[in-house]
Amino acid sequence: MANYLLNYWWVLVIILSLVLYKFIFRFLLGMVIVPEDKIGLVTKKFVLIGANKELPDGRIIATLGEAGFQAKSLAPGLYFWKWVWQYDITMESFTIIPEGQIGLVLARDGSEIPTGNILAQRVDSDNFQDAEKFLSNGGQRGRQVNYITAGSYRINTMLFQVSVTDMIRIQESMVGIVTTLDGLPIEAGQIAGKLIDNHNNFQNFDSFIKNNGNRGLQPQVILAGSYNLNPWAIQIEEIPMTEIPIGYVGVVISYIGQEGKDLTGNDFKHGNIVEKGFKGVWLEPLGPGKYPINKYTMKVELVPTTNLVLNWATARSEAHNLDKNLSTITVRSKDGFPFNLDVAQIIHVPSSEAPKVIARFGNMVNLVSQVLEPTIGNYFRNSAQDSDVIAFLSTRKERQDSAKAHIKKVLDEYNVNAVDTLIGDIVPPETLMKTLTDRKIAEEQKITYDTQKKAQETRQGMEKETAIADMQKDIVKAQQSVEISERTANATVKKAEGDATSVKLAVSAEAEATKMRAHAEAESTRARAEAESEAIKLKASAQAEQISLTGDAEAGKILAIGKSTAEAYELAVKALGGENFTRYKITEELSKGNIKLIPDVLIGGNNSNGSAIDGLLGLKLMEMMDPNNKQLVSENKPDTAIKPVSDSNKNTRI
Repeated sequence: MANYLLNYWWVLVIILSLVLYKFIFRFLLGMVIVPEDKIGLVTKKFVLIGANKELPDGRIIATLGEAGFQAKSLAPGLYFWKWVWQYDITMESFTIIPEGQIGLVLARDGSEIPTGNILAQRVDSDNFQDAEKFLSNGGQRGRQVNYITAGSYRINTMLFQVSVTDMIRIQESMVGIVTTLDGLPIEAGQIAGKLIDNHNNFQNFDSFIKNNGNRGLQPQVILAGSYNLNPWAIQIEEIPMTEIPIGYVGVVISYIGQEGKDLTGNDFKHGNIVEKGFKGVWLEPLGPGKYPINKYTMKVELVPTTNLVLNWATARSEAHNLDKNLSTITVRSKDGFPFNLDVAQIIHVPSSEAPKVIARFGNMVNLVSQVLEPTIGNYFRNSAQDSDVIAFLSTRKERQDSAKAHIKKVLDEYNVNAVDTLIGDIVPPETLMKTLTDRKIAEEQKITYDTQKKAQETRQGMEKETAIADMQKDIVKAQQSVEISERTANATVKKAEGDATSVKLAVSAEAEATKMRAHAEAESTRARAEAESEAIKLKASAQAEQISLTGDAEAGKILAIGKSTAEAYELAVKALGGENFTRYKITEELSKGNIKLIPDVLIGGNNSNGSAIDGLLGLKLMEMMDPNNKQLVSENKPDTAIKPVSDSNKNTRI
């Protein structure tokens, strides 16, 4: 056993230390250790000596050392002289306020809250962490106007009770309507408090109170966001923002503010129109958009500024629903028949005139029910009594134009523009319609019968004319046949006569042509010969003249040559004859131009006088006249033969 105790001696040391701490440090020295995450709440059990032995009446927290709950708490640390027989120390955790929340504080001790107030005013107490300072500075018991935000606090829970609540959040496109629970009473004649500044959207409610803010409905609203608002002081109602669509304006009717000066003048006697910020209808309407309007202090009436169509027709209404209570108009004609008609009225309210319309009628529904509905209905009822149903139907356009002018004149007095008035369906009584229908059918049948009668008469005439035309066709055909036969016979005779005449003329013409060709050829040959003879004479004369001019010697020579040549020509002419000599000279001239004088083909005949020269000249003339003609035609007698003959010069002779 002794060995066992020796092995665990350190346990005994710990136990003795604890006993000695309790006895020596706690009982003898009064030492207290407050952990770093705690606060020490002190309760004093008694006071032996001194003037402040007991708390004053009505107090529960001691600030001057009286017996009881002490205002001064112990922060984390080491403390002495807190003997266990005189002080009771309670360790309390810090008060922690999470993010997105606030701490509402209720004080159990302090001065009385003034009559009429429900919240204690704010005093400097280091966010309620200094209870002694709170009570010394006149802190009041009850719900505190101030609050603590997110964080950790050393709160004396014997004096303060803290409750955690969420922050106030206003969503997008929403607006917060504020009602305060403390402050001065609202002034007589007003439904909301005065507009107070410098309270940071009611988050500094103590400033609101000190600036004489009123309890109740507030004219100011708060917009989207998160706010540290004390729910003991403020109530929030979240509503959508006021939206004014495109094509509309919003006329503001303010229920709060001072009485403003009427801006409409003496001619307008249907309400006051004032400037912005005063009580009444504001002169300037709001354009399209979203506005943070307090629906309890202001009202916004939407007025369409585009053309507005209103239908007096059963089960037919436009999207604006201003005509949902309108129905088809029933009228009675001059002849006692009731009938129905649909009417559409187009109106336009200028934006500048919208406040006057609202000041006069309150809203657009009242404008329709108080002005448009009785005006249009009574006009058409009165108009129908001046005419029977048939006349009303037949003069629809004129009555529509008249209604437009009348209604425009009436609406101008109410600051509304009448754009157009249109008459829709007109439904006469069924009995009258049956009578009219029967009458119309009878008239149409009569017209149909007359038309059919005329058609039959026309058809009869057409049939008669058709028969005559058919017979006339046969007659014309027969006449045409006779004429064709006659003309055919005449044509045959004429053709025979023409053929005979043609033959006669052809023969005569051919004979005359042959005669003329022969004569022409003879004349041509004679003329060529004479021309050539004359040319030779002229040439010889020219050459003689030339020689005589060059000198006597040359002249003699030329003369001798000329005489010789002349004698030679004379002898040749005598020997050959004039025509043959001429042909010879032509052949000689042709030979000077490198032309064959002896042809490859020679034409011959039975005639012995000049047959060779005749054949040579004929062949040469044919080649000159038609070089491409490869055939040989003999102009001699019909018994001329073509005979190929080969000689030593390899020329072909015929």
